[in-house]
Amino acid sequence: MNGKLARFHRGVPPATEAVSDDALVSSCAAGDNDALAELFRRHGRRVYRILAGLSGVAKRDLDDLVQTTFIEVGRAASKFAGRAAVGTWIIGIALNVMRHHVRREVQRDALMVDAESLDARIASRPDEDAARKQLMARVQRALAELPESTQLAFSMCELEGIKGVEVARLLGMREGTLWRKLHEARLHLRAAVEAGEGE
Repeated sequence: MNGKLARFHRGVPPATEAVSDDALVSSCAAGDNDALAELFRRHGRRVYRILAGLSGVAKRDLDDLVQTTFIEVGRAASKFAGRAAVGTWIIGIALNVMRHHVRREVQRDALMVDAESLDARIASRPDEDAARKQLMARVQRALAELPESTQLAFSMCELEGIKGVEVARLLGMREGTLWRKLHEARLHLRAAVEAGEGE
């Protein structure tokens, strides 16, 4: 982890192992930045390892995702209900942060959908630039028409390259449901591309 994460270490007194994670979360809820720094010290590396283990998370984004996770931990501390261990709760926040990151990336990366196939379709057209812009706009519109869970499943599997079993677990759905959503998304996007060819 690089220097970006050092902000959680500045001015932190020596760790007090006697203080429970739950007590630290309560202190965070009251605005105690030292408590947040201690939670980062205890759980930051685990969050980093878990996010690093997801094939769809780029190494360059890991530090930012870990830092954002603990910023969100501080914001959400007052809502912590103790239904899960603090470490598990923090991992849940990290996965939500990762999902939001992927959702933002899908807007940027949607143009990569089946890029080789799209390039082949466009290459034969006389006005290549105009055709490319029209086709990409159709793909983006078609993707936006899908339910959010389908967009997210498609972006995580097809654009981010995360394994289906991981995506199903992260999204809280059965693998069969995930594969159905991916199939529906591919059919919808293909239909949008093919419909545009007749224009």
